[in-house]
Amino acid sequence: MPHKTQVIVNPESNKGRTRRRWSEIKSALRGFFKEFRYDFTEKPFQAADMAREAIKSGSDLIIGVGGDGTMNEIANGFFEKGRVINPDSALGVVPSGTGCDFTKSLNLPSDVKSALKVIAGSDRKKIDVGRAAYTAPSGRTEQRFFLNVADFGFGGEVVREVNRKRLERRASSYFRCLYTTALTYRNKRLKLKMDGRELPAGDYMIGAVANGRIFGKGMKISPRAELDDGLLDFVLVRGMKIMEFLLHSWRIYLGTHLSHPKIDFYRSRVVEAEPENRDDDVAIEIDGEQVGRLPAVFEVLPLSMSVKG
Repeated sequence: MPHKTQVIVNPESNKGRTRRRWSEIKSALRGFFKEFRYDFTEKPFQAADMAREAIKSGSDLIIGVGGDGTMNEIANGFFEKGRVINPDSALGVVPSGTGCDFTKSLNLPSDVKSALKVIAGSDRKKIDVGRAAYTAPSGRTEQRFFLNVADFGFGGEVVREVNRKRLERRASSYFRCLYTTALTYRNKRLKLKMDGRELPAGDYMIGAVANGRIFGKGMKISPRAELDDGLLDFVLVRGMKIMEFLLHSWRIYLGTHLSHPKIDFYRSRVVEAEPENRDDDVAIEIDGEQVGRLPAVFEVLPLSMSVKG
């Protein structure tokens, strides 16, 4: 029985290249799917509304064309009031963004035709989804689901700097923002809990709550993470000075950093984090989008969503 397929396209992804390549992408889609509907997003988080509406209208395959941020929005559209709308609906990913780290955990090919071949020919499989309840800029607690990685501290500040440059219409790469943020960043004193157990309070540089393995344009922050094990990998960088971090950053790209004496690795179902000083602004990013700050609670929803891949 053919799937009722909805394609959601972020035309501004990959610095606008998705819009310029759309005729080529659409032609490739027609080679694998006889019938599909497509819509372009025009504003932030619209993809979530589009996915939610499509699933309620009977679509059981939602194909996203874009990067990690687009896939995050679409995944949020699979849920309503904290629950999956239709467990039989699945996500298909066509990578077309500046950041496509989630596809690496899915072991998906990066070119359009090969990705579509996987979507059309593979079985559906269940994966875990993370849920974060965090402090929004308004001061209210908000909730967002994530497919890949949520992190707080240094990583959140880097993405905040990327967004600030974007708003100022000043082109700047993720890596440039990483190094400029490193010049001024100071470690944060945090209180942490894992599955209700308190961890030692201390100065931390990075806290990464990982469902997938890779974030930040190819950093293997949690090389042992599995998308279907019912757990979140929790990676903490303790008390590391910036120069020390930069000197060892190459190990994150290789995935060999977990043996460093200032890096702790855990697996848990729930992670709670808050600054020891409630006035400290500790930024959070989720799947590449800076959304708010601590305090926050991160939890796993085991095998709660289907993907094609």
